[in-house]
Amino acid sequence: MLFGSLPSPSAPRATTRFSGWRIVAFAAVALGVTGPGQTAGVSVFVDPMMAALDLTRSQVSGAYLVGTLGGAVALPRIGRLIDERGARAAMAVIGALFAVVLAAMAGVTGLITLTLGFVGIRMFGQGGLSLIATTSVAPWFERRRGLAIGVTTAVGSGVIALIPVFSERVIAVTGWRIAWLVLAGITVLLVLPIALRGLIDHPTDVGQRVDGDPEPHPDDPVPSPAVSFSRAQALRTPVFWVVASAIATTGMIGTGLAFHQIDLLGEQGLTATQAAGNFIPQTLAALTTTIAVGALIDRLAPRWVLLGSMALLASAMFGVPFVAPGWSAIAYGVAVGAAGSSARALEAASFPRIFGLAEIGGIRGVVTAISVASTAFGPLALSLGHDLTGSYRQVLLVLLVIPVVVAVAGFLTPMPHRPGLASDEQAMR
Repeated sequence: MLFGSLPSPSAPRATTRFSGWRIVAFAAVALGVTGPGQTAGVSVFVDPMMAALDLTRSQVSGAYLVGTLGGAVALPRIGRLIDERGARAAMAVIGALFAVVLAAMAGVTGLITLTLGFVGIRMFGQGGLSLIATTSVAPWFERRRGLAIGVTTAVGSGVIALIPVFSERVIAVTGWRIAWLVLAGITVLLVLPIALRGLIDHPTDVGQRVDGDPEPHPDDPVPSPAVSFSRAQALRTPVFWVVASAIATTGMIGTGLAFHQIDLLGEQGLTATQAAGNFIPQTLAALTTTIAVGALIDRLAPRWVLLGSMALLASAMFGVPFVAPGWSAIAYGVAVGAAGSSARALEAASFPRIFGLAEIGGIRGVVTAISVASTAFGPLALSLGHDLTGSYRQVLLVLLVIPVVVAVAGFLTPMPHRPGLASDEQAMR
């Protein structure tokens, strides 16, 4: 079986100081290193690779679409690897494979090898390593899990935002082939030590308890353990598909808006510089919202976060015709950034609470596959709509029905009951 014969990393050393927040820091760095596999990280390589390989923009875009869909196929299996072998072993393997694929990108010679390279960096970077990094935090927290995952995602996203800037400078000095090799080397130097020496799969591995709680008194009553859902059981619940739909909706439409941002905001009177600068409020809103939603998930029913995410996305789509240089453009950027980040934070923080931890890697692996696959279709949908109508406004109004339907479904969908969960947590559902 794939990954079945992999050795486990050496056992971590016991420690008395709570290690949960250290795990958050390591996971955030690992998440940031996925930058070369993210759309923003790839974007700075597109033009120099097109010129060197004599490819058209449509050919590169098609290769990226195929690579993104191909990369999504293995993500459920990577999720199962987390459940079977732990986040440490999974990160060591996937991190090493990601570095190998990044190095291989330096040697692409044409459309076929480029497509295969895109499959690899989307599978192991944007998909696999991101999944492992955020999942590795969940076993360490219960009461503050949302906040911990929110911090992980926010800090990791901030690092990801720096990757295109760094890569562009390296490309300017050394060329794009050497730049891929540099990114591969950074991945090895950062991810493997984190996996082999930094991460700890469970608090009990080092004699600690979730949230850093002290050992219980012998006379304290022992609560019944909460029952975890299997992946098959989770996939049969309506809430799984509602949250997955929210992730797919923000992934598809958000990626489409970002891919065509210069042209889309140009139609509204923004210059190319102003349109590119709109990524700044999007990023700031995403970072702020990720932490805020992470904290809210610890206290609020998930449906309200889902409704807020879909409302933000719908308002951004509906508001495009009213965007102009100035505050309306900033408001648009804030709505787009907050919508996508809140949906991702909702899934990462709420699924461990809803479904338990026993097979959370496999469960989240399916969601990640759906998320990655959805990003392949957004740019194409907006492009086709623009070609047919000469504007992005009409296609966005048509697509507006998707977040509205997801919001209604989220409001009506009941949360599944998990035996053994504290009554106050069940009430939050």
